[in-house]
Amino acid sequence: MKENNGNSSRRKFIQQSALAGAGLILAGPIQTLAQTENNKIIEKNITSKGYAGKDIQGIMVPWNFERRPVGDNDILIDIKFSGICHSDLHTIKGHWGPQQYPQVPGHEIAGIITAVGKNVTKFKIGDKAGVGCMVNSCMKCASCKNGEEHHCETTGMVGTYGSPEKSSPSGITQGGYANNIVITEHFAIKIPESIDLKYAAPLLCAGITTYSPMMKVKFKKGDKIGVVGIGGLGHIAIKLAVSKGADVYAFTTSASKVDDIKGFGAKEVIVVNSTEDLKPWKGKLEFIISTVPYGYEMSAYIDCVKPYGYFTQVGQPVNGELAINNFNMIFNRVNFNGSLIGGIPETQEVMDYCAENKVYPQIQVIKASEINDAWDKVVNKQARYRYVIDASTF
Repeated sequence: MKENNGNSSRRKFIQQSALAGAGLILAGPIQTLAQTENNKIIEKNITSKGYAGKDIQGIMVPWNFERRPVGDNDILIDIKFSGICHSDLHTIKGHWGPQQYPQVPGHEIAGIITAVGKNVTKFKIGDKAGVGCMVNSCMKCASCKNGEEHHCETTGMVGTYGSPEKSSPSGITQGGYANNIVITEHFAIKIPESIDLKYAAPLLCAGITTYSPMMKVKFKKGDKIGVVGIGGLGHIAIKLAVSKGADVYAFTTSASKVDDIKGFGAKEVIVVNSTEDLKPWKGKLEFIISTVPYGYEMSAYIDCVKPYGYFTQVGQPVNGELAINNFNMIFNRVNFNGSLIGGIPETQEVMDYCAENKVYPQIQVIKASEINDAWDKVVNKQARYRYVIDASTF
């Protein structure tokens, strides 16, 4: 019996749909794999090269290693620049506890996206992107849902390097002293076109670490803010506070930095040779942020804050130990606290703010072969003011 045109069309549609469905089923496994700009499928571990610490001596050496494949929610970043943070030294040298080696440090990472997973919506190939101090968290607890992933209440944040990670071929996360990195898109930061990658990199740790606590005290234009320790973090703290209208008073033990500090916009520079140099400033400032990464006698500095003002310590000393004279604290009425980094939304905020307002760190671009020398200079307070590694030299 001859079919009418309606039945014939319906059967043809069903057949085509079935074939298309079968094709999708067959193509399914391929479509779940990340692809590059040239549609090259990535399904294996990513080969990487960088510099790693092999033991507690902290001598950085070239190391070839592998990263996990690019998953559905991941991006692959071709690293262009990586900042050197004092935390890198502390970690690799075991100052904050035993480490697994080899370990690639670095959590001020800026580069270009070269591959994306199928579920990625935040980025596309060719975008500028950065990675800061964390690469994962539970994403389910109250802190994670409120944009404070660095205070994850269940698993804790997964640090960019040295944290246990089952998906990593080495068993731990490996950081940014390398030519590439694979990261879940949520933990990557969009870098605006208006800021060079070499200036963006330090903002991903030094920038957010100082920006976050300063924003929380909600200082006003004209407020007197002190910055203790003018290095990689401290100089950015000055620039950020000045850009927001604060009068900044910088405290340093390095007289050679005075002219630079004034150039950053500080209203006054106090060279501290002894606690006697701090007495004229007792109770004068609304807020002080200290970036000093070692233990020091803090009480005289804390006394410089007005009663009920705030003193925030962001520099992390060996073993986290600080010496504070509690007799001073019960009389000066200053609120003392510490601060970690900042969540992903706030990190994006400081990146966008600095790009828009041209708040750039002062940097020295170095080759990978100069890392060990740069580390020595950081320890000896010779950095001016953030070393940034040119990743093309790995």
